[in-house]
Amino acid sequence: MREFNTAGHIIPADHYHLPPLQRAGADTLLPLVEAKKYFIVYAPRQTGKTTTLRALRDALNDRGYRAVHANLQSASTVSDDPARAIRAVLTRMASRAKTTIDDGYLDREWPGLLERYGPEAAVEEALTRWAGADTRPLVILLDEVDALGGDALLSLLDQLRSGYENRPRHFPHSIVVCGLRNVRDYFTSRASPFNIVAKSLRLGDFSETEVRDLLGQHTEETGQRFAPEAVEEVWRSTVGQPWLVNALAYGACFEDPEGRDRGRGITRERIVAARERLILEGPAHFGQVDQRLKEERVRRVLDPILAGADTPPDFAADDLRYVRDLGLITTEPTIRIANPIYGEVIPRLLAERVVVTMHHDGSRFLRADSGLDVSALVRAFQQFFRENAEWRWQGSEFREYGVQVLLQAFLQRVVNPGGHIAREHGLGRSRTDLLISWRKRGEPQVFVIESKVSRQRDGLEEVIRRGALQTACDVDRSGAAEGHLLVFDRDERKSWEEKVFHREVRVPATGGAIAGTEETGEVITEAAPPAPGERTIQVWGM
Repeated sequence: MREFNTAGHIIPADHYHLPPLQRAGADTLLPLVEAKKYFIVYAPRQTGKTTTLRALRDALNDRGYRAVHANLQSASTVSDDPARAIRAVLTRMASRAKTTIDDGYLDREWPGLLERYGPEAAVEEALTRWAGADTRPLVILLDEVDALGGDALLSLLDQLRSGYENRPRHFPHSIVVCGLRNVRDYFTSRASPFNIVAKSLRLGDFSETEVRDLLGQHTEETGQRFAPEAVEEVWRSTVGQPWLVNALAYGACFEDPEGRDRGRGITRERIVAARERLILEGPAHFGQVDQRLKEERVRRVLDPILAGADTPPDFAADDLRYVRDLGLITTEPTIRIANPIYGEVIPRLLAERVVVTMHHDGSRFLRADSGLDVSALVRAFQQFFRENAEWRWQGSEFREYGVQVLLQAFLQRVVNPGGHIAREHGLGRSRTDLLISWRKRGEPQVFVIESKVSRQRDGLEEVIRRGALQTACDVDRSGAAEGHLLVFDRDERKSWEEKVFHREVRVPATGGAIAGTEETGEVITEAAPPAPGERTIQVWGM
């Protein structure tokens, strides 16, 4: 039985998969090679780059080329030493040539060439001689060039450019350079040394149709069907990110005990459960995301998105492109987190850095009927925030979003064991929305929590007015039992006694129609029972 692949490249006999060259565009890749072009393929991690290059290699060898795919990841341990890195590149190309096309020429020659020409010219000389040793055109596909970096990458690309004019008789007919990013983005302080590139191709995510096709392969082989709502949930949660699609499907079909029963269909609930397990387990894929969150240029882009800034800031074009190419955001139709799973994972990764300092007994926030007492939970957070706010504001790597990280970390300690927190982030929303789902004796409860920041230049009452109307909108839209608005006051002139408060306000029912910054309506602050068509919103200041 084949499986959904979540580790390494695709092996067709073992994994469900989409035809790699068809997905990447065989009508683009093959003509580029035939025209003796040097080009770039780039994409985020675990989106199918290696699988695509290996398929291209095999297709070219079937057409009479000598095509060699060399993964340079092993050079990462010596990337700070250009001489050793170039040695690793030559070693890897020679090894792959022997095992894939039974060509031992480079393996015999490169040690002497490296000794004679040095790392500054050994690659160029080796490829020159290797190309001329056989009448069949030589094609080199260099994978994971990111492993080199710095002077090592500069040296390699310089040598490829230097030999380019001698192709195809005395240098490779075509060369493909593949990595996480477009090569030009590695050289922000100077022009790219690889200026012979004919085209830069970004390998995209799955389309909705491709997601359906991939899941359909499992149904064809096992008879186990995905309910239409389950397929929709896979697409909604992942927006086609290949690793996430495979991970959700694998979790539902191969890890879930009920899912392993091929007589049972895969429901939306099975996909949701697989998603939550995936997020809580924190696989290595998310560890790669975590590493990126420590980069300043990534923080510059994500911080205003996570904080729900009123208006999109003037992002540096290089920063925006860099974070998009890493697969963390999308810019179409608006700038936002790339998919709902990353929208949950990124705040959790940030929260993990503070959550270890929190110690509270979650059981004290449960009612006798096993329902969640959100008011008691928020009241406890008010006190926690008062005790910890000063260093939290100053120490957060995400300056605007730091307070939401603290809030979500606090909530997760209580909600995770028996519920789920969904998050919505976006520019131009002026807020961050949290939707808590909880099961009270098997019946679902939904609560809306929205947070807004009030500064000295803002009027607190206006922040509350707009925020209460927005919260009512989300209450109506989600059918939530309660709506809570948390207002963080950053006016340093105020005392904590002035900042910390709790009010009940009444606002018009919205039918879920109020959005953006065009809210209208009156906020009534008397603590009287709401009239028909009104909503009561709990407002908490801190």
